[in-house]
Parts: sequence; C-alpha cells; structure tokens
Amino acid sequence: MDQHIAESIGRPDLVRLDDRLVCLRFETMKVVSALAAVRHLLDTGAVRRGDTLLDSSSGIYAYALALACHRHGMRCHIVGSTTVDRALRTQLAVLGATLEQMEPCSDLKLDQKRRVERIHEIRAAHPEYHWMRQYHDDIHYLGYRTVADRIREATGTEALTVVGGVGSGASTGALARYLRAAPGGPSDVELVGVQPYGSVTFGAEHVSDPEIIIAGIGSSIPFGNVSHELYDTLHWISFDAALAGSVDLLGRHAVFAGLSAGAGYLAARHERERAPERTVLFIAADTGHRYVDTVHARHREAAPIADLAPREVSDQSELALPWSRMRWNRAPATAPATAISALTSESSEVV
Repeated sequence: MDQHIAESIGRPDLVRLDDRLVCLRFETMKVVSALAAVRHLLDTGAVRRGDTLLDSSSGIYAYALALACHRHGMRCHIVGSTTVDRALRTQLAVLGATLEQMEPCSDLKLDQKRRVERIHEIRAAHPEYHWMRQYHDDIHYLGYRTVADRIREATGTEALTVVGGVGSGASTGALARYLRAAPGGPSDVELVGVQPYGSVTFGAEHVSDPEIIIAGIGSSIPFGNVSHELYDTLHWISFDAALAGSVDLLGRHAVFAGLSAGAGYLAARHERERAPERTVLFIAADTGHRYVDTVHARHREAAPIADLAPREVSDQSELALPWSRMRWNRAPATAPATAISALTSESSEVV
C-alpha cells in the first residue's frame, strides 16, 4: 500500500495500443523524478526536513515538487510560467507551496529567461534555499530506474524504440540509459526525441511556430540534463500537428493526454511504420485537462493524421513546419546547446 498519494500519482500505466505500439501513460510524470530527487537529497544530508526547495517550472514540475515536499515535510517555492493555470495555482496553494507567477507573456522564451533571472534573485536573498535545478541536476534521472525496469518486464522485446519529449532531458535520457544498461534488458534500444520548433536544444531556434512553443518539451536555454549522445533520431513537431496527434490519440485509443503526448504519438506511429520488427513505446507525460480549451475543444480543426508525414532532413538548416525528422546518430551537442551554465558543475552525478 502506498504511504502517500504522490507515490500512486507517479506510477505510470503501460497500455498496449496495438501489437507494436505501447503508451507509457502518467498522470503527472515528473512526480517520479521529484520524489526520488528529494529522497536522495535527504538521504545524503544535502537538505533536511523543513528546508525550502526552490525551482522554476512551466507547470508539471511545480506540482511534482509540491507533492514531494508535502510527502517529506519540506517547504516549496516555485517561480512559475505564465502557463500555470488556475487549477494548478489552487492545488499549489492548498499543498502549502509558494508560487511566484510571471506576468502574462506571449513569448515562452522570454518567460523562461525571466524565471531563471528571478531564481538567481531569490537565491541571493535566501542562500539557505536549495535550488532543485531540474534542468541541470542529474538526480532527476533517479526516479526513472524503476520505470525502466517495469518497461523491460512488461514489453519483453529485444528491439525497443522509446519516443518522448526531450524537455529537461531527464525522462527520455534516463529511460534509455537504464534500459540499455540493464542485464537481461532489450539488446537494442533506440531513443527518439521530440522537440518543438524554436527550441535551442537540438538547434531549431531559427524556426518559429506561429501558434506556440509546446511547453515542457523544448527550451530557449541550454539544459545540462540533456545527454545529446543518447538520442538516435529527432522529430520537430508543430503545435498544429501535435494537436492532431492529441485528438487522434483520444478518438482512436481513448487516451486523454496532453499536447506533448500528441506529438510523441505522431512520432511513434511513424517510427513503427519504418521499422516493423520493433516495438515502439511513447511517453504521455500528463493528462489532457490542461489542454481542454487550447487543444481538445478544437478537435474539429484537427487534420487527419493520415495526411501528416515528416519532412526528412539531414541538417537543421532544412527544418520546416509542420513536422521534420532527422537522424541524430547519438552525436554530441553542438552550439548553442554546448553553452551550459557553469551551475551544471554542481550536479550530483549519481546516475
């Protein structure tokens, strides 16, 4: 029996959508990484019960960290994106977390930059706060070890392709690393990362999406937790294409999930068709509740996914909306993704 609701929320469902397509469905994915990270910090003496944990978030991690703090008797302070909605603000308040939300801003790149600047201001005023650095500290890989074990046991395949939004790099990177290293695990694990246009992580900052940057799967600043050399293939997917994927995922398979899941679902279906001998698993990081008005209520606008296919490119200069695919071949990062903040040197290097 679970001792706290966070443990239940963090446990994903594995749903086989067809014989070679599997959905790893979370209620709130980052609870997995936040719980394990806070537990590790307590076990190693880096923090103590009652301390304040600090971080920036576009939404999902804020809720995850608030739950982890509630579970372990910690205080939580969040610098939140403009995308944090009323439902989440209410939950954070009742859980005892303090939220500083950025002023409304249509540019998520500027929003992210302002949040980081505010974090530094808070640290200067409160050096006793522990900055979780979800984007740079690899303790956020730890929680995915048990998820990888479950995937290995449930899929029972030797050729597995894992597809998911890159974001901070922790979820997809950790799953690939643990699956590839596990004794008796799949002998062949490929990792496919999904990115929005405009993200610097894999060099798409020069292409803008006329709708929005899909929050949570890209970045306007370099992230230390992204291990570029783990990725075999990249898909860049626009808001409109991801909307079509989200709508089809709900209509065809009854999976109510967020926008990043719709993008991952599109990429996963394409990878499945390219490699009929492989099982393809994609990540649905959260439910669709945050996207009811912006995505699911627009279901009549959704293009049939049969009409969508990626443009194959060999270089980021060829990227084009609404969907591009490129073999990355486990290459190292290129500028500006190599320009990681010096703060990443504080990483615990526990993986």
